[in-house]
Amino acid sequence: MDLLHIIVGPLHLMARLETGAAPLTCQAFRRLLPFEDRLIQARWSGEAAWIPLGGLDLGLPFENHTSHPSRGDILLYPGGVSETEILFPYGSACFASKVGQLAGNHFLTVVKGLELLPELGRLVLWEGAQPIRFEAAGD
Repeated sequence: MDLLHIIVGPLHLMARLETGAAPLTCQAFRRLLPFEDRLIQARWSGEAAWIPLGGLDLGLPFENHTSHPSRGDILLYPGGVSETEILFPYGSACFASKVGQLAGNHFLTVVKGLELLPELGRLVLWEGAQPIRFEAAGD
């Protein structure tokens, strides 16, 4: 099982790479590890945070894509009608942007620390951008 540690501010989570369902997205993200950025409250997607990646082009197709992720189902939107981004739902979400509903590649699933997602939401909503780091388990 391919696992990643995710550190958001003071919170430590573990997520499983969905290599069977989104192999190209997982492979592309692995190349970015360790990945550090800022996690901010999403503007249009409900109870979710996001990492804007601007014009980053990873050359990815849509795979295992959804507009309705469950909490802890992390999506990578490969770009197109909106900018490339990572969506991190911490509650009820419908993935969207200023141009309307989007679908993103579900490539990571939180498997440890789901009980921390309400606190993650509180942090990004009430305390602003939070540092986030993704790293391979064992790093």
